[in-house]
Amino acid sequence: CSSLAIGTTTGYRLFSLSSVEQLDQVHESNEIPDVYIVERLFSSSLVVVVSHAKPQQMNVYHFKKGTEICNYSYSSNILSIRLNRQRLVVCLEESIYIHNIKDMKLLKTILDTPPNTTGLCALSINHANSYLAYPGSATSGEIALYDGNTLKTACTIPAHDGPLAALAFNSTGSKLASASEKGTVIRVFSIPGGQKLYEFRRGMKRYVNISSLVFSMDSQFLCASSNTETVHIFKLEHLTDSRPEEPPTWSGYMGKMFQAATNYLPAQVSGMMSQDRAFATVRLNIPGQRNICALSTIQKLPRLLVTTSDGHLYIYNLDPQDGGECVLIKNHSLLGSGKMEENKENDLQPPVPQSYAATVARQSTVPSTSTMPGYSEDGGALRGEVIPEHEFATGPVCLDDENEFPPVSI
Repeated sequence: CSSLAIGTTTGYRLFSLSSVEQLDQVHESNEIPDVYIVERLFSSSLVVVVSHAKPQQMNVYHFKKGTEICNYSYSSNILSIRLNRQRLVVCLEESIYIHNIKDMKLLKTILDTPPNTTGLCALSINHANSYLAYPGSATSGEIALYDGNTLKTACTIPAHDGPLAALAFNSTGSKLASASEKGTVIRVFSIPGGQKLYEFRRGMKRYVNISSLVFSMDSQFLCASSNTETVHIFKLEHLTDSRPEEPPTWSGYMGKMFQAATNYLPAQVSGMMSQDRAFATVRLNIPGQRNICALSTIQKLPRLLVTTSDGHLYIYNLDPQDGGECVLIKNHSLLGSGKMEENKENDLQPPVPQSYAATVARQSTVPSTSTMPGYSEDGGALRGEVIPEHEFATGPVCLDDENEFPPVSI
């Protein structure tokens, strides 16, 4: 969550998300029109692009050199692409292709998958746990979990009653979040076992289309956005079984009473009681637009990022202690000249409340949510940090090496 890629009618743009006040454009290409998929490999120079002009063709570029590494064509339109340090996954409506990212060779084709018109799939960004999740059914909320390293099916998770609408792994590939087309309940499962760990209720009054589902890098928070005006952030508290004994307080006593009462209630009712409300929320100014969210640490503070289809990036402060309403602190235009858009006074919410300042003051007690190191063009340093050996796949991909990723004829 340290980089933003957008596709436009004229090409694509890549931005660095290292600062709140300034939006740095890393690269802009106007060679391919109508780009609807653009995926960058972490902070490296490798980028995968698909355009409406050739929706069945995937182009892989080294954008710093301005060279095409390779291109692949498929039997039908490409709906989504996912990649990590080991694998590149191409999702079509009824098949999935898994490539080795080192040499782009096709390793596996999963044929006859259930109709997946939106190209819904998720790939763990942790190459040690290269799990792939996709719908196992077109009529129910079944999740097919596939091991991208061993190229074998891991398990099937009966996640929801209705068809799936969103899937997301956490940064280590140990948890998977899901939502159905109803959008009222979000569930989190352990990976690779598939046991249900958490259940959050996004709302009860109306069905919504979940457009974005994402964990924070430390897996403490889960963010869900939809076609409504509200973005929900849930906190993944420790499970009840693993909590230490609570001090004898009135609230603790009542909590145990409710917990005991659930054993005598019908399953539907007890399930409702065990679900948590949102820890923090955001009310968007323009509801109804497709959006993508991210939880990231920028300038050492936790932020919520919301990118909307009209070409804006909204940055909010997230209070990791008290939650509540997140505060809008910056609005950037992504379709201008690459420079930041000046904030208008009436676009911003009131100044940051004192409670947030107090939270910042006690940041030392909060685990760091620094972004996971990725590839960098200088071969191993990102913002002054040396990338540990375990962060690399076997035979690390060095995108600054002239011999790495030579153009391939397909």
